[in-house]
Amino acid sequence: MCLILVAWQAHPEYPLVVAANRDEFYGRPSAAAGRWAEDPRVLGGRDLEAGGTWLGVREDGRFAAVTNVREPGMAKGSRSRGLLARDFLLEDAPPGAWAAAVDGAACSGFNLLLADPRELWYLSNRDGAARRLEAGVYGLSNHRLDTPWPKLVGAKARFQAALGGLPDPEPCFAILADRETVPDQSLPDTGVALAWERLLSAIFVRSEAYGTRACTLLTRGRDGALRLEERSFGPGGAPLASRTIRT
Repeated sequence: MCLILVAWQAHPEYPLVVAANRDEFYGRPSAAAGRWAEDPRVLGGRDLEAGGTWLGVREDGRFAAVTNVREPGMAKGSRSRGLLARDFLLEDAPPGAWAAAVDGAACSGFNLLLADPRELWYLSNRDGAARRLEAGVYGLSNHRLDTPWPKLVGAKARFQAALGGLPDPEPCFAILADRETVPDQSLPDTGVALAWERLLSAIFVRSEAYGTRACTLLTRGRDGALRLEERSFGPGGAPLASRTIRT
């Protein structure tokens, strides 16, 4: 996943709001959002190649989401980053204690958001110790938390404004669907070729081999009720399906 926007304790009715895009090669096998066989309380998609997930939530409010850190040329870790999110959702330790026990050296660069109804934590094996996040709006792409890449800065500002439109999901999905790329003079230098920098500068990424495969909006209400809507896409950004799960 290459973009995660999180509003934590920043809305009067929804303590947790997450709008996220998962960017991946279309050839990597994946399962759409649904209840997990290991624990039907867990809602989320699955990476069928390594067994992990990019984003999931449990009916008791336990939440996890992961992005990779873009670092071309670095040696690949021995363990899939998506397994971190999967393991957190299937276990019960508090987010801070769980994060402190993670062996970050086993994985390639990652950013991990972990929450229960009381706390939200951020952990990256490229950004020091895990830390608890205060109430507010946060953004992740493929660098550290709130790195001011143009697409993340713009998406965060728009997301904050869109929160006032909830429970209508469309303002948030409009942000996630934005295909506008950034002018060359404003592109970050993340070590990939210029053509890739352009492609990846859009909020919604599209090409024939790689792009945004899922746009997800998750809300948890004050009463604990969850609503997870996932819209999936194929090569070139072609719409494939939409599904909504409520608890």
